[in-house]
Amino acid sequence: MKRQPKMKSKMRQLNLFVDERSLFEKLCDQSSLEAGFKAVKKNGGSPGIDGVTIQDFESRLEEELVQLLGEIGSWTYKPNPVRRVEIPKPGKGAGVRLLGIPCVRDRVVQATIKLLLEPILDLIFSDHSYGFRPGYSQRQAVEAAQRIVKSGKEYVVDIDLSKFFDRVNHDRLIYLLSEHIDDKQILRLIGITLRSGIMKDGLVTPSEEGTPQGSPLSPLLSNVVLDELDKELEQRGLEFCRFADDCNIFVRTPKSAERVMKSISKFIEGKLKLKIN
Repeated sequence: MKRQPKMKSKMRQLNLFVDERSLFEKLCDQSSLEAGFKAVKKNGGSPGIDGVTIQDFESRLEEELVQLLGEIGSWTYKPNPVRRVEIPKPGKGAGVRLLGIPCVRDRVVQATIKLLLEPILDLIFSDHSYGFRPGYSQRQAVEAAQRIVKSGKEYVVDIDLSKFFDRVNHDRLIYLLSEHIDDKQILRLIGITLRSGIMKDGLVTPSEEGTPQGSPLSPLLSNVVLDELDKELEQRGLEFCRFADDCNIFVRTPKSAERVMKSISKFIEGKLKLKIN
């Protein structure tokens, strides 16, 4: 009988390394900022108030990132005011959308913070929130809305938030973040970013509220604020779809729609400190 060769048992080596660094320590890692820059480059965009383009920044990337690391680590980092840009809204007489364009170096910091926070925060968000999230889309929101309407809830309560991104309460936002992010240094840095100011026509005004559209961090922060609305709607057993600051609630009768509109408006203006059109 032919003897079978002995099989060598090989122990699979498991990678048991756990990164126990704080979020702030991860931010102060050049590889993290490099990932942040890649995200900024992918999204493109115009320069901030310093006139430095993404291409300019990339041409001296190593030098710029080392400079940022030193400033962040020593708490001498001070984000520049965002550049105010007005974009016409679609439709005649629809007004303008106010954008705030950060400098590229500040976008890199914000994009890096987003990359660090998003895996933590996205886990808490509602399945009915479709905007600015990995794996979610506007098309999915439309399909979900169609399914709800087909189920018999044909009346829609359209929650139209007035100048949402410009009116986010900073203290409330930091409090909501602190419920899920226990790194005080990261929270402090986000606070500094929110208060960087706005420049228009050469004049700088303080940014005492709001999170500017144009900032890489704003979409994530907007979902943190409006997750409170999502949780309230879920607790009430209401069916809804939200895409960023556009929220539709579906009910069966006009009377229900009036009742929901009244009570939810009170919640939004009273607890979230936001305005409804």
